[in-house]
Amino acid sequence: MPRCRPTRGPALRTPARVVDLTGRLGLAQSTVSQHLACLRDCGLVTSQPVGRSSVYSLAQPALTNLLATAEIVLAATGNAVAVCPTYGAPQEDA
Repeated sequence: MPRCRPTRGPALRTPARVVDLTGRLGLAQSTVSQHLACLRDCGLVTSQPVGRSSVYSLAQPALTNLLATAEIVLAATGNAVAVCPTYGAPQEDA
């Protein structure tokens, strides 16, 4: 499971293209695209084609409130979530 990055905050507060998100997050285009594809497959984000790009948005307005609450929790717990021994590193298959 990927590590949480509490200092970044929700990247999709407003609709955005992959290139916009790579600039905000400081991540590679391929990484952002893979995460967005996963989120889209899970029904958490939607995408709309605009020219040669796609614009991504949160699928449900309630997700904005959920993400805001998560920011508060992460701010209160500091790095404890990011370094959690259970979820901080991928588990090897048995």
